[in-house]
Amino acid sequence: MKKIEAIIKPFKLDEVKEALQEAGIQGLSVIEVKGFGRQKGHTELYRGAEYVVDFLPKVKIEVVLPDEQVEGAIEAIIAAARTEKIGDGKIFVYPCEQAIRIRTGESGDEAL
Repeated sequence: MKKIEAIIKPFKLDEVKEALQEAGIQGLSVIEVKGFGRQKGHTELYRGAEYVVDFLPKVKIEVVLPDEQVEGAIEAIIAAARTEKIGDGKIFVYPCEQAIRIRTGESGDEAL
């Protein structure tokens, strides 16, 4: 099993969710986050005063999958999230030792 974390632009969330569903991925978690990378921040004007916005709004998607679904999920996320502009985001893949469904006690791939 693997855990995929994808940090994407918020307006791309629906497209990524649909792409993952088409790839056969059933469940995911979404977290609103703030951060910056090469994009850095930007300056905004508010009531005549300039200030720097260091952290930009992003969305983090987390999904745990059997090994055979990982490549398809990564391709789906890239295809749906890409704008070809700075700040499109990143995908991280981690090994996942165990998953347990609380309701039934199922574990491993069956719990996914």
